[in-house]
Amino acid sequence: MNAAPPLNPALAAVQAIVQAYAAADPAAAFQAIDAYAHASLAHTLCTINRYDAGAERVVRLYSSNPEAYPPGGSKDKAGTAWGRHVLQERRVFVGEGEDAIRAFFDDHGAIRELGLRSVINVPVEYGGACLGTVNFLMPRAAVSDADVQTARLAGLLALPALQALSQPQ
Repeated sequence: MNAAPPLNPALAAVQAIVQAYAAADPAAAFQAIDAYAHASLAHTLCTINRYDAGAERVVRLYSSNPEAYPPGGSKDKAGTAWGRHVLQERRVFVGEGEDAIRAFFDDHGAIRELGLRSVINVPVEYGGACLGTVNFLMPRAAVSDADVQTARLAGLLALPALQALSQPQ
């Protein structure tokens, strides 16, 4: 009997996403979404945040680097240009180069220390409301249109988990 050839990383990640949703396991879904996007983006850091619109705050649910960016960490985004752009207007934010990261992120020093020079932040929305964000940070200074589209798809893949986590328990 011949063994099946190994799946490429993106297909293996899609299979893991399907299994995580079948098991109603948002944490496993987030990890698999990170792996799916990594096959194309080669990012160094992925975080997924829930958005609390009432408090204008994001709360980290997932991090590919929990030592530097632990789950449970939060950031106030009230009155920020980034908050308006991503959370209120629900538009993808692309920051390329250290100057862009310094201009939009209070934790730019920590980002620089990790060697990260570009970012794609994707709002995850449903019914006109932002539920959270999926964020990818890369060591390269620029991103392509294909990178942005991959990140947007990752945001869509995170929608069921963010919806489940936003439901009252």
